[in-house]
Amino acid sequence: MARAARDAADARVGPHDPADRGAVTAELAVGMVAVAVVLAAVLATGAATLTRLTCLDAARTGARVAALGEPDGEVVAAARHVLGSRGGDVRVAREGHWVTVTVSTPFTAWPAAGARARASATSWAEP
Repeated sequence: MARAARDAADARVGPHDPADRGAVTAELAVGMVAVAVVLAAVLATGAATLTRLTCLDAARTGARVAALGEPDGEVVAAARHVLGSRGGDVRVAREGHWVTVTVSTPFTAWPAAGARARASATSWAEP
């Protein structure tokens, strides 16, 4: 009786070919590499987005400080404070009563690629 039940179970699964031994392991290995690549791409994109938002915050902060009539040194210091340890380039351009603060910093996810995040903000400077 037990043998008949085992034969019926084997018939549902199908015949086992010895050449297929280890095929699932190889497919899993390929699948795991693909999952790892997608995960790395998602994490790098998230890091790039955070870098871009930090640049935007730094530029806006610098523009607000410039709107209060502070000198360029104070504007750059305020923007660099928001950037924190990322560092980066802060530029202040004045044209009439308008002040534009431009901030750029390298992406931390792709330092070798040379890609940079850039943001600028413009405000009306009080006399």
